[in-house]
Amino acid sequence: QVQLVESGGGLVQAGGSLRLSCTASGAASGRTFRTYAMAWFRQAPGKEREFVAVIKWRSVSTDYADSVYADSVKGRFTISGHVAKNTVYLQMNSLKPEDTAVYYCAADVKGGSYDYWGQGTQVTVSS
Repeated sequence: QVQLVESGGGLVQAGGSLRLSCTASGAASGRTFRTYAMAWFRQAPGKEREFVAVIKWRSVSTDYADSVYADSVKGRFTISGHVAKNTVYLQMNSLKPEDTAVYYCAADVKGGSYDYWGQGTQVTVSS
């Protein structure tokens, strides 16, 4: 069983930055954590949950990872991971009011779907 806990949300003015963190407990080791695909999703009021970014390590024995972003956040958001801490981050720069949403961390543990989700953290960007 994997538990995900997000932190780092808050209120920021347009153009500002925030960094979200997501720590996974229950992963046996950093080697196991590297087998997960870790992603961020968001859900704005009245809208469906949407994909933001994902990071996937190339193998269990390397810190090299690949990442994919939604077009709406490319060039502004960066996803990264700290394997020793079982943590992924979402650095959000040049924030816009339309980035306002609850941000969720998700883990694809078995491959093919996101099996585990965090409780979400609110990000509000004022204009």
